[in-house]
Parts: sequence; C-alpha cells; structure tokens
Amino acid sequence: MPQFQYVVWDASRKRRQGKINAASQEAASAELRRKGYGIESLQMVVETKKAKSSKKGAASFNINLGPVVINRKDLTVVTRQLAILLSAGLPLIRSLRTLEKQAKNPSVRAVLAKTSDIVEGGATFAEALAQSPKSFDKLYLNMVRAGEASGAMEIILDRLAGFMEKSARIAGKVKSAMIYPTVVLSISLLAVVGLMIFIVPNFSKIFKDLLGDDAELPGITTFLITVSDTLMTSWYYYIIGVISIVILYKIIVMIPAGKWGVDWCKYNMPLFGPIIAKSAISRFSRTLGTLMSSGVPVLNALAIVKETSGNDVVASAVQKVYGAVKEGEGIAGPLSKTKVFPEMVISMVEVGEETGKLPEMLDKIANTYEDDVDNSVSALTSLIEPLMIVGLAVIVGTIVIALFLPLTKIIEQMSA
Repeated sequence: MPQFQYVVWDASRKRRQGKINAASQEAASAELRRKGYGIESLQMVVETKKAKSSKKGAASFNINLGPVVINRKDLTVVTRQLAILLSAGLPLIRSLRTLEKQAKNPSVRAVLAKTSDIVEGGATFAEALAQSPKSFDKLYLNMVRAGEASGAMEIILDRLAGFMEKSARIAGKVKSAMIYPTVVLSISLLAVVGLMIFIVPNFSKIFKDLLGDDAELPGITTFLITVSDTLMTSWYYYIIGVISIVILYKIIVMIPAGKWGVDWCKYNMPLFGPIIAKSAISRFSRTLGTLMSSGVPVLNALAIVKETSGNDVVASAVQKVYGAVKEGEGIAGPLSKTKVFPEMVISMVEVGEETGKLPEMLDKIANTYEDDVDNSVSALTSLIEPLMIVGLAVIVGTIVIALFLPLTKIIEQMSA
C-alpha cells in the first residue's frame, strides 16, 4: 500500500508531520481530516528502483540539481503519443513504460519513470502527475482528473495535446512578430554606435584642426560630439544604466501592482498591443472551452484559466467573472463589465450560454482570434519593414547633417 508524507496542523494549531499508509492520496487526506487535522501538504513517498538497488551495492554518489522538468514541446509529443497508445487499447502503465523506453530526452525518461513507479504503487494517474508540478500544471492535472472521472482518458489526452499544439502555434506567431523588429533595432543600434565610435571622433578632430578649439559649432553637432566623447570615455555609465533598467524592470514585475501595470502597457501599446490582446483572448477562450468540454466544472475552469492566462490584466478580469459566477450569475454579463474583452466575444459567449453550447462557442472564438493574430502578424511585418528603414534613415541622416554643417563653415573660410 502506498505511503504518504504529511504536514498537518492539529486542533491546538501545532504543526505535526509524519507518514500514513493509504490506498490513494484522497484516502490519506480523508483519514487525516477525520482525525481533525488541517492539511498543509500531502505527498506520496516514492521509492524508485534505482534507490532500491543502491542499498544493495556500494554507496552511490548523487548530485541533485533540482527537479527534472519536461519542456512544453516534449510534453505535447508525449501527451499525443499516450493518447494514441491508450486509444489502441494498451493499459496506462504499459503505455507509460513504452514511452519511457522510447524517450531519448533524459528529462522525459526520468519523469515518465517516476510517474510509472507511482502508478504501479497504487496511485491514480492524476496523483502521480501531481508529484511533478514543474512538468504538469494545474490545467493538465484537472484535464486528467476529468478523464479519469469520465473514463475517456484517451479522448481527454487527445484534446489536451491539440490544445497545447494550438497554444504553441499562437505563441510562436506572436514571438515571430517580435523577432523581426528586435533584430532590425539591434542592427540599427550597432550601426549608430559604430558611427559614434569610429566616424564622429575623426570629424571632431578635423573641426578642431581647421576651426580651432574655441570655434562655435552648430548645436546639433556639439550634442553629437558630446555623446560620442562620453561613449568613448565613460562607456561604463551606459552599461550601468542598461543593467539598472533591467533590474528595475525585474523588481517592478515582482510587485503585483507593477506586474499588472506592465501587462496593461503591453495590452494597450501601439502596433504590438492588438496582437498581444488577441493572443490573450484566444488563449482564454481555448483554455476555458477545452476545460469545460472535458467535464471540468465552470468555477474550477475559471480558476485554472486565471492562473494560466499569462497576463495579469486578463487574470484580474477572470477573477471578477469567477466571483460573479460563484454568486450565481452567468459568464457573459460579468465579462462585459471587465471592459477587457471585445463586444463580439461577449455576444458569442452570451449565445453559447443561451444555447447550452458554450464550449463549442469558445472554440469558435479561439479559432477566430487565432486567424486574426495570423493576419495581424503579417500586416505588422509588412508595416514594420518600411518604418524601420525610414527610422534608420532619419537617425543616420541626422548624424550626417550634424557632421556636414561645420564643413560648410570650413568651406566658406577657405573661399574667403
């Protein structure tokens, strides 16, 4: 019988810890609550095969660098493969062991081995996955629990794999929209710095030789030479400034209000804001629709959507909807009051609630906004290219004009 390590609070608010044998995590939790304890943590004690073999032999040297984690891409592939194996009629444990043997990634193999061992010890699949929280988030766990409750695990896993594939695709499109301007801006910055370091100092020397040290230069030229001199002599100030900005940003996003403010700026910024907003709406609709169609209760689904939204503006809006739904309201009305979601989304949600087909309607919303993200990314890419070229031309042109303005004075002196 599986053994569970627990940390609890007794009636006198004293903290206690120990181990308990039970058929499952739910049974262990029920037994502890029956004794009047408040549970702080409850985890299965896992004795892997490697641990057993190390007792028989010599002492082994083991370095633990933290929990092993399956990345999102590998998890999507594993989920899809597991769904296929289960739909072919293979038992869960055999399917997990098969994937464990086939896995080439050591992290995937380690997590699957741990999960298989826990399931073989008598735990449910969801309980086993809960022991690797870094790999399997709450959305994944709740979907698996819904699959266990409905007896249609292969269907739920297939739906979950499809959800992760679509989420990865939409996230990739948003990233691709950011990559191009980032690369162009980086190259432009390097070009400008190169001009300031290698070209401007030479012109500054020419001006001093021909006009003298006390010659009055145009304001824009004086500013350019000053910036060039500080870049050459006090370059470390610029590095300190950049590092300070990065640290300040990290501190701001660690504060809830600061994180909300940053996400609000992203949500409403020009050019990229509409893409980020459409991506967030698509993710909200896809996640909520997938959870509800899998049998997860609406309140649980909203709580999961809030935690997995990836944007604090959307998360705070979902929290308000959660509170209203908990009081007995529908979703469309509270969603409208948040002022975060467009009218089209609210109207489609309202129709879905009236017809009893809200999950299907949410999927349609997600598909619509994914197409919008596609079109927006294409339009933004075609718009950014000329804007970047014009911007770079203005910067370089300003530098050139600043350098050539004193030359006209030199030419006039030479003519005189």
